[in-house]
Amino acid sequence: MDEILLIGLNHNTAPVELRECIAFSDEGTRAALENLKHQPDIKEALVISTCNRVEILLTTDNGPKAIEYVKGYISSFQSVPVADFENALYVYCGQDAVRHVFRVASSLDSMVVGEPQILGQIKEAYRVATQQKAAGIILNRMLHRAFVVAKRVRSETGIGDHAVSISYAAIELGRKIFGVLEGKKVLLVGAGEMAELAVEHLIRNKALDITVANRTFQRGIELAQKYKGRAIQFEEITEHLKFADIIISSTGSPDFVIFRDQVKNVMHTRRNRPIFFIDIAVPRDIDPEINRLSNAYVYDIDDLKGVINENIEDRKKEAKKGDRIINEAVVRFQQWYESLDVVSTIIALRNKMEAIAQAEFKKTIQSLGHLSEDDRRAIDRMTNAMLNKILHDPMLFLKQNGVHAAGKSVYIDYTRKLFNLDEDI
Repeated sequence: MDEILLIGLNHNTAPVELRECIAFSDEGTRAALENLKHQPDIKEALVISTCNRVEILLTTDNGPKAIEYVKGYISSFQSVPVADFENALYVYCGQDAVRHVFRVASSLDSMVVGEPQILGQIKEAYRVATQQKAAGIILNRMLHRAFVVAKRVRSETGIGDHAVSISYAAIELGRKIFGVLEGKKVLLVGAGEMAELAVEHLIRNKALDITVANRTFQRGIELAQKYKGRAIQFEEITEHLKFADIIISSTGSPDFVIFRDQVKNVMHTRRNRPIFFIDIAVPRDIDPEINRLSNAYVYDIDDLKGVINENIEDRKKEAKKGDRIINEAVVRFQQWYESLDVVSTIIALRNKMEAIAQAEFKKTIQSLGHLSEDDRRAIDRMTNAMLNKILHDPMLFLKQNGVHAAGKSVYIDYTRKLFNLDEDI
């Protein structure tokens, strides 16, 4: 039976400089799949290439040859000597390969445990493999199980419940302060990447009243338009402090951009309504002296990092629950995988047909109470003879084509589906 193999490298085994050299573009991925699927030792293939990992998942009837071919192909295609990346490679076989894919899809092997992007990237890799006709019966089943497992891990554990990025933590802090962000007025000071990530989290929390202040007004307009907010000049910040509930600041300024006196002067107009500053800039944007004012609260990046470190530990604890779900799924997949063996399929088919025949035989005999023992034995012999004749051709086909044909797993899989032999798997 074909063996499942995974060969690759990731953020734990290779620095970013090496991962960049090995990574496949979209076109490179399609070219790799086209090449791999025509190799005699490789039956099915899938390529996963992200900023944190490059992995090739395949089925093969000759593991050592397949591994050497993949190494050579990567070296040739990416113009990188094998010696430069060989020590960073890992190889997983059989159940270990299945477990690894399930963990990757479930974001338990990510640089940030619980990040949601990886599942979409795996789904895209699978979509491309199916388009290229490089994935077959085994990888199809395996990837579909991986998607189900990933959904279970996310819904049954808390790996995605805690903020582990600065921007996300900032919004989570705001949500905890107010309970809900819907209807709250948010002023973003700065329009860089951190600010954009913050806006995306804000929108997911239904905080739709967003104002952007940036030194480069055009950039502020672009960010505001993208997210249906509004832009103001940097000089208008003080005026808008009268209305904002949450101010998130992330500029590249070397000095404070909001000072204590600015806030003090607007608190009367605000009628002392609470105002929260979340400073995610380094150096800091918000004067920490603002904390001394009544109903004004400032949280800087160190406050957020404390929350993040605590949350990372929480995610690691939840990841252990995820591993239990994955281990169960690996066992179930292995049961299906082993069932693709010709002999076990033939035995399962015969056992199911015999069970049906015996059940019908007993029902018939019970309704014909006048039959003699000889008559019953004759009917039993006839039932068995019919069963043998019905199963003769399918079993002969499986033994001949299942053993010798390149697509044996297809025949076996169809047989198991036609007769529902995997109802308990």
